[in-house]
Amino acid sequence: MKAASHPLAEAIQPLVSAIGGSIVTADDIEGGDITLEWAGEPPIGVRLVDIVSLERLVATIESQFGSPLADLDRAEKQRAVRLLEERGAFRLRRSIEDLGAIMGVSRITIYNYLNAIKSGA
Repeated sequence: MKAASHPLAEAIQPLVSAIGGSIVTADDIEGGDITLEWAGEPPIGVRLVDIVSLERLVATIESQFGSPLADLDRAEKQRAVRLLEERGAFRLRRSIEDLGAIMGVSRITIYNYLNAIKSGA
């Protein structure tokens, strides 16, 4: 059975796509891949590639909103920042400045959005 047509592969495909990984067949599993088992057999593996990058996180959020972050209104930008914060984007080096440039706002605006999130506003 091909990995792509295996029920496990079909079930996890949305998650694997969202995190920037890919599904590989049991024969293609390499050292850094995660082997998944189904009924005692390893039909597929998951290859995690380029997961923790601001570009990947932004692409995921833009896909959810259906629009580039720069085109969002203020409330949507705040929601996007909240989602990015929840996914760890601001642990990445230079993420505040880079995200500000991507969104078309200043780094101070990003800090204000983050402060509002932390204060529960």
